[in-house]
This record gives sequence, C-alpha cells and structure tokens, in this order.
Amino acid sequence: MDVLDQQLIAKLRHNARASIAELAQALKVSRGTITNRLAKLERDGVIVGYTVRLRPDAAPNEIHAWTGIAVEGNQQAVIRLLLGEPGLAALHDTNGRWDLLAELRVGNLGELASTLERIRKIKGISATETSIHLQSFRS
Repeated sequence: MDVLDQQLIAKLRHNARASIAELAQALKVSRGTITNRLAKLERDGVIVGYTVRLRPDAAPNEIHAWTGIAVEGNQQAVIRLLLGEPGLAALHDTNGRWDLLAELRVGNLGELASTLERIRKIKGISATETSIHLQSFRS
C-alpha cells in the first residue's frame, strides 16, 4: 500500500458511503484511479467490507464484548480473517497476555456465541478470553 491507498482508506473510514467522484475530488485523482485502487484493495483482502457506525445510544440492547486473542503463527493472516467477521466492531494490536483485542457488537447472546465460535475456528488463534460490557461510567 502506498500513501494514496492509505489516504483512500482514511477517507472511507470517515465515510464509507462516499462516492467515487467525492473520493477522487478529495484526493485530487481521477475517478478511474479510485475505482482501480478500490478494486485492488478489495481483491487483495485489505478492504473486506463496508459498515455503518452507530452512536453508542442508538442500539441500547446491543451486546458489547471484548475478546482477548492469542495468536500462534502469522498474525497478519489472522487479522485479515478477523476483519471479515461481521460481529467485529474494532480490532486492536496489544502487548501483554493477549496479542489482539477485539471489540464485538452483536444483537443478542446467541449471536455472541456464534461470533465467538467463528473466531475460535480461525487458524492461528490459540486462545481467547471474552468479557461482556455491563455498563459504562465514563466514555
């Protein structure tokens, strides 16, 4: 990935619904360049999907959980697979006991169980530990 790819991803993180024309104008390149870059990023598995971000209070019944993940082997391959997981809201590289920290957001406990099962089946994940968010005192 070069600087333009990184700028394109940053724009998409801010607004995944931005049009090709808006992205091209903001990055001062042609629409064809944006189209080709997006296709390559998707084909290479850098971009694995587009999502919607909600205000924390917009889905009050949503279950939030954090999963510590221990990785054996190729961490980048594990990260690429995790980024395709629909229940994953955020993924962080950490130090200490866990290699990665995944923030999960799901609609109910059944979805949480299914999400965790899919995560645990990813080749290279050797252990996980999950904590469910009960309440926040400051955000």
